[in-house]
Amino acid sequence: MSVLKAFKTVSEAIPMYKSLNGVFLIYKPPNLHFNRMRETVIRNLCRDLNDMKVRPQLKYVVIEGKTNESLRVSVRDSFADHPLVVGPRYQPNDFKLGTTKIMHEHVSGIIVCGINNGNKMVHKMKMSKCVRFYRVTGLLGEATDNYFHTGKIVEKSKFTHVKRGHIDKLCSSMQSSHQRKMFDLCGVDIQSQAAYELALQGPLRPTDPNVPLLYTIKCVDFSPPKFTLEIVCIQEYDMYLKTIIHDIGMRLHTNATCMQIQCVQDGLFNIKDALLPKEWTVDNIVSNMQMCQKVIAENPNLLRPESAALVEYDNATKKPIVEN
Repeated sequence: MSVLKAFKTVSEAIPMYKSLNGVFLIYKPPNLHFNRMRETVIRNLCRDLNDMKVRPQLKYVVIEGKTNESLRVSVRDSFADHPLVVGPRYQPNDFKLGTTKIMHEHVSGIIVCGINNGNKMVHKMKMSKCVRFYRVTGLLGEATDNYFHTGKIVEKSKFTHVKRGHIDKLCSSMQSSHQRKMFDLCGVDIQSQAAYELALQGPLRPTDPNVPLLYTIKCVDFSPPKFTLEIVCIQEYDMYLKTIIHDIGMRLHTNATCMQIQCVQDGLFNIKDALLPKEWTVDNIVSNMQMCQKVIAENPNLLRPESAALVEYDNATKKPIVEN
C-alpha cells in the first residue's frame, strides 16, 4: 500500500509515463477477446495520463510592427500543438503492450503483460517456457461440436456409472503416459541410463516450441455432472485442454464437454496478485509492476534458466525449494 500512496502523489504525466516500463499482471475474465482486453488496458492508461498535468502547449516567437519603427517581439501559444488539433497528449500508439501468451476468448485467468521496455522481459519469459497451472471444469453427459459448452450439442449419454475413483485412475494413467512422452521428446530410451539421469533432474522442458506437455493432472472436485481438474502443463492451448476433457468422457464410456478454463498461475505469478478489470488504472499498474520487478530480481532463472529441468518454487516466498 505504501508504494501505491507514493505514486498517487505524482500529478504530472511525464514521470508517470516514464515509469511504465516493466511487467505487470492482469486478470482476463471469460468471454472477453484478447484484443478487446488489450485495447481496454491501453485506453485506460491514456485516459489516466491525459487527466494528469500533461506537457504544456508549444510556443512560437512573433515579431510584429513596421519595418521603419521598433519591432515588438512576443511569444504565443502554437495552435498547431493544441490538443484540439493534434489530439490528446497520450494516445494508444504511445504504448507497446505484449504478453507471454495470447489467451483465447473462452479462457480466463492471469496474464503476464509487458509494456514498452517490459516487452523484452516478457519475450525472455516466453523463451524460458514457464509452466502454467489451470483449473478446468467439465460437464458429464454432453458432447458439443467445439468441445465447449457454448457449442451445439451433438450427443447426450448417461453418466451415473462414473465415480470419483474412475476419474482419479484415468488422470493417473494420462499423467504417466505424458511423462513417458517427456523422454521421447528428449530422444532417449526410457530404459536407458541417460533416461535415469534425466529423471533425477526432475521434469524437463520440451525443445519443440509447438508440442504441449502435461506434467500433472488430478481431480480436485467431483460434483456430478460437473468435475474439476487441476492441470500443470507447458506450451498448451485452449483446444488442447478442451480435448483432455473430451477424451476423459470417451474413456469413461460417456461424454464430457468443457465448461470453464481458468489459468490460476503462470510461472511464479499467482492469480491472487493479478489486477481485476476495475483495477486497470495507471496507479495500480505501476504498483503491480514494482511487485513483479521484485519477484524477477529475486529469481533470475525466470528470465534465463540455467538448465532444461524445471525448478520447484515455494508459492509463499517465491524462492526455489532446496532439498537437504
